[in-house]
Amino acid sequence: MSSAPESSTRESSNLRLRVTAVHQEAEGVISLRLCSASDQSLPEWQPGAHIDLELSPGLVRQYSLCGDPAVAREWRIAVLLESDGRGGSKRIHESVYPGDVLRANGPRNNFALVDSERYLFIAGGIGITPILAMVREVAARTNAWTLLYGGRTRQSMAFVEELREYGGGERYIRPEDQFGLLDLDHFLDALDPRTTVYCCGPGPLLDAVAQRCPSESLHLERFTAGPAASSGGFEVRLARSLDRLHVPDGTSLLEALEDAGYEITNSCRAGICGTCLLTVSKGIPDHHDDVLTDDEYESNAMILPCVSRSKTDVLVLDL
Repeated sequence: MSSAPESSTRESSNLRLRVTAVHQEAEGVISLRLCSASDQSLPEWQPGAHIDLELSPGLVRQYSLCGDPAVAREWRIAVLLESDGRGGSKRIHESVYPGDVLRANGPRNNFALVDSERYLFIAGGIGITPILAMVREVAARTNAWTLLYGGRTRQSMAFVEELREYGGGERYIRPEDQFGLLDLDHFLDALDPRTTVYCCGPGPLLDAVAQRCPSESLHLERFTAGPAASSGGFEVRLARSLDRLHVPDGTSLLEALEDAGYEITNSCRAGICGTCLLTVSKGIPDHHDDVLTDDEYESNAMILPCVSRSKTDVLVLDL
């Protein structure tokens, strides 16, 4: 994954958001329109940003903002009902109604839209949500763009009609039951070097795109965790408390810290939101997240303890 500039999105904590509308966008997909419960303007955001939505105590999920950043008093998210998920989507589909007030943090942007002469957007299923705002912005800039959008069926693919409103680009809507798997070779084998690629969707799609696309041209965002890290046990030393902890194989660094009584702010526990970021004082992290940039990896100065481990026998944290 290529590095991206730090986002200028201003992040806020403990927002209270009122649900103003719930709309069926596709089979199994609903959108929520959200405003400030105190009728204030919401924090600014840019395409690629997401929020952390607290659905009940201890149940926090990340959702990409897919509305219009120019609308200061309303956000929109879209949620796919996942029957084998961890309960967040079911809670929204079955128990959230207009008038309800939800707590949120953010927005935070780990998938920022960089300047480019040309763009290729590849979306799979609900991965269209961050891509939608990007297409809107790029179309307004009159940049050259192409969208390749796949899903199980046409009925399961959200925002297809809305995408037709944006001019200046090429749209390829490819439901699998009609066209089969996305023809990535056609779009990526002869990729124009001036093109920046953004891809969001299920893991197999992201892996297939990463195999075909030069890393310097590619930006990925995962909605689920990648393969679990397994690199043996290691020792963690805490610079401020002087504690020493052993992190065995099969136990995450975050779990080891929690077991020792440290309260680490976290959300996804899957290396895709960035909430649990910690500072490394010494040692070399073994990164397994989908948040930090290549430059941040090389700095060895930070780690996401929910998924990442240590390449050195000892890792020193600023705790």
